[in-house]
Amino acid sequence: MLRRHSIGLLALALLCVSPAQAADGVKITPDVVYGHKFGMALTFDVYQPTEDANGAGVLFMVSGGWYSTWRPPAQMQPLFQPMLDAGFTVFAVRHGSSPKFSIPEAVADVRRSVRFIRKNADKYGVDPNRLGVTGMSAGGHLSLVLGTTADMAPPDDDDPLAKVSSRVQAVVAFVPPTDLRIMAWSDKDHMPDYDRFPALDLDQKEAASYSPLLFVTPDDAPTLLVVGEKDQLVPIQHSKNILKAFHEKNVSAELASFPESGHGFQPNDMQQAMKQQVAWFQKYLVPEKPTSD
Repeated sequence: MLRRHSIGLLALALLCVSPAQAADGVKITPDVVYGHKFGMALTFDVYQPTEDANGAGVLFMVSGGWYSTWRPPAQMQPLFQPMLDAGFTVFAVRHGSSPKFSIPEAVADVRRSVRFIRKNADKYGVDPNRLGVTGMSAGGHLSLVLGTTADMAPPDDDDPLAKVSSRVQAVVAFVPPTDLRIMAWSDKDHMPDYDRFPALDLDQKEAASYSPLLFVTPDDAPTLLVVGEKDQLVPIQHSKNILKAFHEKNVSAELASFPESGHGFQPNDMQQAMKQQVAWFQKYLVPEKPTSD
């Protein structure tokens, strides 16, 4: 159910942006390898505006139900077009997918993707200190993990990326789970729908370790939470709880809620949400131009 709803949310988002623009003014670099596991490549696609790039990068977490699937890059571009039109370079990041890989492994993958992009920022024409992240449902959860935590590499880690920061500077999370403790199979009261998702086969300690709600601190990235008030799969309370935690720690955070949408958004709501996403990243990732006298 979570995966089906997330795919539906993605499909709706794709429909809400005109596909006629799909080949205009954008350079696509597919399947950039940012790591390997079990002999397989971890990859992302890069979408670069060919004109008026603003020097900021946004990572999109390709994840629904913590499944991460490949789509032809041109099919994904309409989802990113509002950000591309605003000058952002977009990275569509895939992680090791459920059911083969777990949430902890997915988190390790997306942290690595931030490090890789930051280390190679010049190659993609972005400022390494102006990286944002966004995603829907499980992708929203991973976005919040990146926004609230940054892991430190062990001193003896010889991976050249290990010393590169995995922090991001802004987050937009759509319908995100924020507390995995109440979703994990180990919670006897978890919703039956969650039994469909092997990624939630977590004990309570592990679920807590990957619950963004529990890791809010004053240095977290500014965060916009985008939710449907009729969402029965990831209820709005997830976002309200972490919004309260952000405000208690004086983190810049807002909630954009849509009364007529659920886990999947109404078309008009999705178009409005995309505008709010762009505005949030412009506010926190694009410096204001000095005014002339």
